[in-house]
Amino acid sequence: MSEKAETKQQNALWENIKVIIQALLLAMVIRTVLFQPFTIPSGSMMPTLLVGDYIFVNKFAYGYSKYSLPFSPNLFSGRILEFNEPKRGDVIVFRLPQQPDIDYIKRLIGLPGDRVQVTNGILLVNGQPVPKQADGTFTSDYRLDPGANVPVFRETLDNGVTYDTLDQSPVSRGDNTVEFLVPPGHYFFMGDNRDNSLDSRFDVGFVPAENLVGRASVIFFSLGNDTSFREFWKWPANMRWDRLFKGVQ
Repeated sequence: MSEKAETKQQNALWENIKVIIQALLLAMVIRTVLFQPFTIPSGSMMPTLLVGDYIFVNKFAYGYSKYSLPFSPNLFSGRILEFNEPKRGDVIVFRLPQQPDIDYIKRLIGLPGDRVQVTNGILLVNGQPVPKQADGTFTSDYRLDPGANVPVFRETLDNGVTYDTLDQSPVSRGDNTVEFLVPPGHYFFMGDNRDNSLDSRFDVGFVPAENLVGRASVIFFSLGNDTSFREFWKWPANMRWDRLFKGVQ
């Protein structure tokens, strides 16, 4: 091989390496600053989000905290670039206050200063009952599903946000609660699967604003029947085609 040909080959190899490095850096920037993929591991947000849904979370929706960055370094406290505030009804990924290395995803129900209570299965925000209408039934394809033909109820918040919830039992421990007063700088979250969600009614408690990671944006992939992402040969039969690129409401 001539010296010129060898130099040309080395240059081509270096160009390929630079392209790969640039692509990796771009992917890191997008994941850190813009959108981050998450997998739904449990049924606490059924029927809105199902086990096997893969979603993108908008990380710039509410600005940034240390939890927006890999490994959560203590570079600053609170939130920065907070151009928009969370709205009641948003589906949000946050860090569990008691164990900040764990991500949770729930629906935002109570803003700072709100009073939240559940009485006989009816959600009350600031003393006003949230309208709740029967909306059919739900059966999951998840092996740890909440059951077949679970009653679905559509709730509509005062800002017009509407969504479906599951209410398997009218006498579960989450159907009657004390009144919670959300402290300043904190939020109150509930899962849409009301009888099977560990949320602010229980051990999760109030979530500091700093712990918010981002707003759930879109479902970009979804596998049913407990299909692992690695089992690609099962994708065609178990893909939930109707959920691909579906916005999270």
